[in-house]
Amino acid sequence: MKVAFDVDVIKELPITDMVRQVSEWGYKYIEQSPHPRINPFYTHPKASREIMTEYKNALRNYGVEISSFIVVYRWSGPDELRRQAAVKNWKRIIEIAVDMGVQVINTELSGTPDEPEICEEMWYRSMEELLPIIEREGIRVEIQSHPWDFCELNDQTADMVKSLHSDNVTYLYSAPHTFFYDKGKGDVERMLKYAGSDLSHVLLADTMNHTLNCRYIVNPPGVNATIHQHVGLGEGEVDFDTLFRTLREMDFANKRFNVGGDTIITASLFGYPEKMNVQAVETRERIERELLRK
Repeated sequence: MKVAFDVDVIKELPITDMVRQVSEWGYKYIEQSPHPRINPFYTHPKASREIMTEYKNALRNYGVEISSFIVVYRWSGPDELRRQAAVKNWKRIIEIAVDMGVQVINTELSGTPDEPEICEEMWYRSMEELLPIIEREGIRVEIQSHPWDFCELNDQTADMVKSLHSDNVTYLYSAPHTFFYDKGKGDVERMLKYAGSDLSHVLLADTMNHTLNCRYIVNPPGVNATIHQHVGLGEGEVDFDTLFRTLREMDFANKRFNVGGDTIITASLFGYPEKMNVQAVETRERIERELLRK
């Protein structure tokens, strides 16, 4: 199992300093979330030769590897031109991943809850075009549900992944999305086990249960939006004791996949860079204690 740190919270640092910081927090792997100079949200990848050379040199110098890229493109539409642009973006990020020696890309469905049927159809259309390329290049693509998407539910998204019958497409469980995944129940054990053998990646951060009265107050009431957090473990309401116990029961730390190899667990802490010197280390130490028995 690879223990990674999502660098979104420190993406303002120069590339070399970003890698150095992750190394100083004791991580051996970086999850490269959307970065304006590498793989920005929704638009074409920007990784230049200079950036890629600097990144490779920093990784080598600090003994760190990239576990995975995160990309977010409108490959589920609902606008067809945006979907076509997203497929082009996907083709380029796959080339970049291959050049960087990265075998795993995780992503969201990136549609809209207003047109779920159209978005699902477009997602399958995109996968029909991309899956042969993904399989040819030996990439593992991990799909996660996300708040304010055409599918926010754990089981439904896991079913979509399973429907492709491909070793190259697996499921990612994001703990800070837990209360969206089952409409507020927060039953992490049932959801992780539902994903079962397709579960290859877990993101760790906490959040409040947005379905409970007055956990969040949004004005005007009923606005077409969602809200969640990626805060430190124990600052929200996700049941991490059960989550870690379930991952142990599933032997998650020792699973290997035909494509991309090891499972991945990522500290996915956003919003409070002033806390990272403590929380990044605490999260890594808890992962190691709970799943690696260190």
